[in-house]
Amino acid sequence: MGCRTLFFALSCILFAYYISAPIPENVEETWKVGTINALVKMLSFTVPLMVLSMLVKLDFTKPISDENITVTDTTFSGIPVRLYLPKRKSERQRPAVIYLHGGGFIIGSCSNSAYDLLNRETANKLDAVVVGVDYRLSPQYYFPAAIEDILSVVKFFLQDKIIERYRVDPMRICIAGDSSGGSLTATVTQLLKNDPVFKNKIKAQALIYPGLQVLDTLAPSHQENEHGLLLTRDMAIKMICLYFTNDEVLPQAMRKNQHMPQESRHLFKFVNWSNFLPDKYKKNYIYMEPVLGKLNLSHPALLDSRLSPLLVNDSQLQKCPLTYILTCQYDILRDDGLMYVTRLRNVGVNVVHDHLEDGFHGALSFMSSPFYLQLGIRVKDKYISWLEENL
Repeated sequence: MGCRTLFFALSCILFAYYISAPIPENVEETWKVGTINALVKMLSFTVPLMVLSMLVKLDFTKPISDENITVTDTTFSGIPVRLYLPKRKSERQRPAVIYLHGGGFIIGSCSNSAYDLLNRETANKLDAVVVGVDYRLSPQYYFPAAIEDILSVVKFFLQDKIIERYRVDPMRICIAGDSSGGSLTATVTQLLKNDPVFKNKIKAQALIYPGLQVLDTLAPSHQENEHGLLLTRDMAIKMICLYFTNDEVLPQAMRKNQHMPQESRHLFKFVNWSNFLPDKYKKNYIYMEPVLGKLNLSHPALLDSRLSPLLVNDSQLQKCPLTYILTCQYDILRDDGLMYVTRLRNVGVNVVHDHLEDGFHGALSFMSSPFYLQLGIRVKDKYISWLEENL
């Protein structure tokens, strides 16, 4: 009883502390945002990952069809997926979207209510086939397990017999995702564009507030939003480390920006924000290359472009398809998306970029009661509108 009382008291103190945190003046629905922000941060501080995963599972939905869409849970190449098929008859082949959910690589599912709503509406509005992928999560399955799962699903779906079964137009296929799902979208798209069998089969990619590099943890957006809404710098570092290791020293080094090895020096030209950020976002920050070689333990994943899609060279970036990127002002990952926009445009890739001046990370997850946010609806509408115009 004493432990329960102590835990409850600690939770109340943390909630009171976080609920009093200032909210930027231009953010809508201040009281809702403040409450959600306090709850998320309190849970991340007090609840073990296993319990957090169980709480997220309470939001899982059943594959319920409606008058417009047939929804089924199945497997593609042995990987669980949720499939959304329009019911109305169509004379022409349909576009398709393969959607990768967010959750920091460690929690979440395509069956979460927000993703079910998003993918259901995408299928209905575009008259499209939508595939939500339940890739394996860390720390039970480390990097690159999620990427392997997604590639298996995409390659299975792109088979001629599968395309024909679902009456999909093979020239109108998009891969999309938010947050860690955006990172996975960028990685998988790059890998497919370098595969001679599949390089011409992806028309577009859509990245919603993606994380795209782990080399530099002190970009302006990391500093401005260190204690930002929903996702803090410490939370982001903890999740990205859990994606590929259980080393407890790495997060400490990453917080100091002293986690990269000496042999990584040549890679910083790809993530040097002083070269790729618009002046508006540089403000008065001074670029300083991270201290190299301080970490004794080797982590090959830190040098891997599958973990940091910004690390690919320009000749590889040129192969990327039509791209949509949405970034948010109050997001620690903002500058990753902004740098990717610049680098893609520099090599001639057609990029549409939406930046929400009042936006923050994770808003897409809050589109249903009791945590309904207008910002989440706006993010959804912008993404679907772009798909309607370009797919």
